Amino acid sequence: MADRLRTALRRRIGIDVRALAAFRIALGVTLLVDLALRARNLTAFYTDAGVLPRSLLTESYPLARFSLYALSGEAWAAAVLFLLAAVTAVALAVGYRTRLAAAVSLVLLASLQARNPFVLNAGDTLLWQLLGAGLLCPLGARWSVDAVRARAGMGERGGMREGRSPEGARFVAPQSALLLTVVVGVYVSNAVVKLRGEAWPAGEAVETVFRLTSLHGPLGGLVPESPALLAAAAYGWLALLVASPLLVAAAGRVRTALAGVLVAAHLSMALTLQIGIFSLVSATALLPFFPPVVWDRIESLAAPMIGRFRSAVERRSEPLSDRSVAGPPSEIGLDRVTRDSLVAAVAAVLLVSLLAWTAMGLGVVDAPESVAAVSDPAESDWDMFAPEPPSTDSLVLATATTAGGERIDALYGDPVATDRPPSDARGYPTARWRKHVSLLSVDDTERVDATLAHLCDRAAAFSGAEIESVTVSSVEVDVSGSGEVRVREVGTRECL
Repeated sequence: MADRLRTALRRRIGIDVRALAAFRIALGVTLLVDLALRARNLTAFYTDAGVLPRSLLTESYPLARFSLYALSGEAWAAAVLFLLAAVTAVALAVGYRTRLAAAVSLVLLASLQARNPFVLNAGDTLLWQLLGAGLLCPLGARWSVDAVRARAGMGERGGMREGRSPEGARFVAPQSALLLTVVVGVYVSNAVVKLRGEAWPAGEAVETVFRLTSLHGPLGGLVPESPALLAAAAYGWLALLVASPLLVAAAGRVRTALAGVLVAAHLSMALTLQIGIFSLVSATALLPFFPPVVWDRIESLAAPMIGRFRSAVERRSEPLSDRSVAGPPSEIGLDRVTRDSLVAAVAAVLLVSLLAWTAMGLGVVDAPESVAAVSDPAESDWDMFAPEPPSTDSLVLATATTAGGERIDALYGDPVATDRPPSDARGYPTARWRKHVSLLSVDDTERVDATLAHLCDRAAAFSGAEIESVTVSSVEVDVSGSGEVRVREVGTRECL
């Protein structure tokens, strides 16, 4: 009985080391994609010439002064850090000095997110949590430069070899349980919040979401306007969220099918919705749930490529000791078993804390006063489109007037009508611009003024002419049925 229970537990909280390798590669790629998307607005969001100079940042978030990106307000300094982050992301993807690459990537990611908290979304939160939980796991045990250079075929932790042995190559520890729980916690939290609303149980939520043109991705406008089809999509997604505990409660085909359908759903969101890196991060998060049979097949198909990779690394590299593959150097005076025990203990504490935080956030248990005084667990990042999706489409009018009297769109750079009507309002260039503008309040005069000052420079760069003034207005269109249009002026600034 005990053996059967142990085997069942291994199948549910254990992760195939090849799944961890795929997860590592996907993390590295996701970090690169995130950097590439952010680089389009490097000056706007991460320099003193942008919408959030460091003086304003530290007023709102005093701890942000410890961000590496807050050491300088110049664009070149941010670009150097972007380049460093890209190099470490590549190192993580190929598994070179894996644990060090993961640790440096986590520090750089945390610094980047701290530099401008006003443009973050749920995908950003999930990304650093995945990277942090993955740091504690043997991400470099397979399909990595580290594993090849070790020569003896040993992975990062626990003596896991390169040979194909699905059960023997399963990593089972508090670290694996923590990584899986981070992911399942997102789905469960979102499911509970959605069920507390009315739109999702009624099957109306997806139709409402696709009425929000500001959220349309590359193919968002091509989604059929069929109430029956969109209702089916709402019920289907809600069913997947409700079934998400099966990602750990079940095994085998049920777990594989559920993870596969969730990955497909997230990738479809990437094509239809402008939600930044959330879809890619979510798909990455699901890779550890796929069982050995999937990786056996992938490894078989990719055998020639894996062989060439191994040969190339062996020709160009000196062997690494197991210690250099495994992680921290031994100067700290701890042997490998002790280090493993400490990492497992840290993971166990984090796992218990995560479960308690999730329970408090969902109202299952009351938050202690000491916790509530610092942060409200109910203010979760996992309430995406819940309990109700927004019923107001938020668009923007950003109009710059040149000294010669011409008018251009300060966000896009193209000419606009002299008297722009609300119907000329547009969506946002990126999801981060939408987040930034949506959080601007007329009462927050300093952030509004910094945004307008940046748009003066942005419009001047677009037009090549002096800009006399910039006006930004938010146009809100009710998509629930009335079609009411409301215009909220964010602010006006004289640029000369």
